[in-house]
Amino acid sequence: MKPATPSRKPTVKVPAAKPGRPTRISVPQLGITAPVVGISAVGGALTPPSNPAKVGWWSGGAQPGAARGSAVITGHTVHDGGGAFDNLERLRPGSTVTVATSRGMLKYQVTSVTTYRKQALAADAAKLFDQGIRGRLVLVTCEDWNGKVYLSNVVVVARRMA
Repeated sequence: MKPATPSRKPTVKVPAAKPGRPTRISVPQLGITAPVVGISAVGGALTPPSNPAKVGWWSGGAQPGAARGSAVITGHTVHDGGGAFDNLERLRPGSTVTVATSRGMLKYQVTSVTTYRKQALAADAAKLFDQGIRGRLVLVTCEDWNGKVYLSNVVVVARRMA
């Protein structure tokens, strides 16, 4: 009789990252599906596309699917509705975000949702948009409309799902 071999835990393998230029983002929990266009930082600020139904990907950062860096996508919240990222603050850890890229579909799972006052976001920007960390997706929009301006930003961080 052969001695029993100890059972091994299965190895969880994350698919090889295939970075690609994002073309569309979907957040089923919020009913969001929006086209993505490339944007650049001007004076250290990312301004979403003028059409509030579209979102902007910071082309100076990582592409979705990259093994390293933050793929940053920003979109408008419109206080009376119509912004692609309206209600982004309602996401919770565990929610799913799908990004269609030039190289296929990528699924992400939300790990955190944080609301920052404008000054606090500026102070934490280097950490939030870090390009030296393990690949992740970062979604950003405005929040807390006071009748004239938005006072805060919602930042959603998500990790690629296997």
